Amino acid sequence: MHNQDFFFQALIYLGAAVISVPIAKKMGLGSVLGYLLAGVIIGPFILGLVGNEADEVMHFAEFGVVLMLFVIGLELQPSLLWKMRKSIFGLGGLQVLITSVVIAAVAVLFGFRLNNAIAIGLILALSSTAIVIQTLTEKGLLRNVAGKSAFSVLLFQDMAVIPVLALLPILATWGSSINLAQSDLDKVTGVSSMPGWAQLLLITGVIAAIIFIGRFIARHVFRLVAETGLHEIFTALGLLLVIGIALAMDAIGLSPALGTFIAGVVLAENEYRHELESTIEPFKGLLLGLFFISVGASINFNLFVEQPFKILAYVLLLILLKFIVLFILGRIFKLRKGYDFLFAFLLAQSSEFSFVLISFSIQNQLFETQTAGILLLVVTLSMTISPLLLIFNDKAVRPILSRRENKQDFDEFDEINPVIIAGFGRFGLALGRFLLANKIQVTIIDSNPANVEILRKYGFKLFYGDVTRPQVLEKAGIEKAKMLILSMAEHEDALKIAKHVRKNYPRLRILARAKDIFHVFEFYKLHVRITQREMFNSATELGVKALVQLGFTRYEAYRAGRIFKHHEEQVLEELYSTWKEDEKEFIRETQRFSKQLSETLLTERNYTIHESDDAWDVDSARKESIESSSSKE
Repeated sequence: MHNQDFFFQALIYLGAAVISVPIAKKMGLGSVLGYLLAGVIIGPFILGLVGNEADEVMHFAEFGVVLMLFVIGLELQPSLLWKMRKSIFGLGGLQVLITSVVIAAVAVLFGFRLNNAIAIGLILALSSTAIVIQTLTEKGLLRNVAGKSAFSVLLFQDMAVIPVLALLPILATWGSSINLAQSDLDKVTGVSSMPGWAQLLLITGVIAAIIFIGRFIARHVFRLVAETGLHEIFTALGLLLVIGIALAMDAIGLSPALGTFIAGVVLAENEYRHELESTIEPFKGLLLGLFFISVGASINFNLFVEQPFKILAYVLLLILLKFIVLFILGRIFKLRKGYDFLFAFLLAQSSEFSFVLISFSIQNQLFETQTAGILLLVVTLSMTISPLLLIFNDKAVRPILSRRENKQDFDEFDEINPVIIAGFGRFGLALGRFLLANKIQVTIIDSNPANVEILRKYGFKLFYGDVTRPQVLEKAGIEKAKMLILSMAEHEDALKIAKHVRKNYPRLRILARAKDIFHVFEFYKLHVRITQREMFNSATELGVKALVQLGFTRYEAYRAGRIFKHHEEQVLEELYSTWKEDEKEFIRETQRFSKQLSETLLTERNYTIHESDDAWDVDSARKESIESSSSKE
């Protein structure tokens, strides 16, 4: 009967995750909110499929937090930390410190004791890594100024979780009748009974041993296990490492997460880091999902029903306080042109780590049940509102700022050229250099002020402006231009510009950078037929080099690359027609063309050089050169 209950509970948890998370991601809410939503639905407040056992499940699932901090440690290479030290430790450190102080001060005004207020400030100062990174990635913002700044702050926050975890038990004993005999050190009587200097020596020795083993011994052990060729043994070794360190840290009275985090940082330069990360990732993801489902199931929504206005006021106050601090810090660190607003909106919510810290605080008797319930509700609702904040920024704040900047701050264009390039990142830089080297006069527009400033130092003549605004295109001379090249990384903006230009300047030739084949099709719908997939040519050329290394002659490899590109161009139109009408037929046609291409390449390898050769047609090239020279004369 017990086994039946276990399997039934497992079925409920897994089923809730499988249903809720994809729906949440489709709605743009992210996987964390999907797991929380799943927990809420199966919890006592709605379906009541899980109840008291949620606490037991959460205790087991907390191991996912330990694994998460180990993976975060693996990603924090010392060289990366040093390179980004100013933004990580400067901007990130100030954000955590100032936000914690501000929220703690407000909590004191609301009547919380000082130790509780400090804990609330530390917990709510953090922002959601999962939501922000997913948003930056989906919107292509990870490389702009606001995205990089937000990433730096999140990086510091991830590291700050460790000292916060260490501080919470101290805050729990501060000003209360709870003494150290009731703290985590009592888990091992031998440690708690030792003198303070001996405890410090033991803790230092264990941490030093972790660093020594990770630095000098782990590499040889990993190599020996890897040589067996048994992936499951490597998986077992990875879990053995994490569990062993967690138990060691727990035995000396410290947080297991602290030990695994340190181990992750030590192993960040290890050549087996990526294998370790991919090994641990599935366990981490599953246990973290289980943890968040348990959190969702344990949220007391009766509190929200009893005092909805109070809870909503807390949520709005939290977002407002964090927004103000982030906005001011953004200005101090020279974020302008709307990036300060984007930066503040991105990080204004609370963090998934807050659930971990609140749970840890409850275990240490820092918060009473009602306070913890309110905090869980505030964190959950702030994360739920986060996508709405970004929509508000895109639809309301950004247009207002753009209109104001178009009037005041955008550069004035002092020349009209036949070609306009919109966007001058890595793709646009290579394109612009090529055209300029061929004496083509171009007007280059970019909306990233930092990018404009840097490239101007290298001699490029760039103009700062938001090319999505019709006024900027008009000032750039779109009416007299012969060609507009959309080389920007913001794919949705590129489509928006193409639609406007095609409608208002139908004779202008538009060339566009496309993300993938589906982005190409979106341009086709706007009658923009000259597109270039951003990774296609470079990937094909690398493939040609790979063929040479695999034994093909240079001619065979070069010819195969040309045939591959030619075939793609030929079938693109037909695939577009199929894509518009029937998705299933589109998939079948894609498979058919792939098979056809393989057969063509195999057949072509059996031929020698001949007159109709598409790869190296020397006679045609010579003829074209002669004709070109004659026409110029």
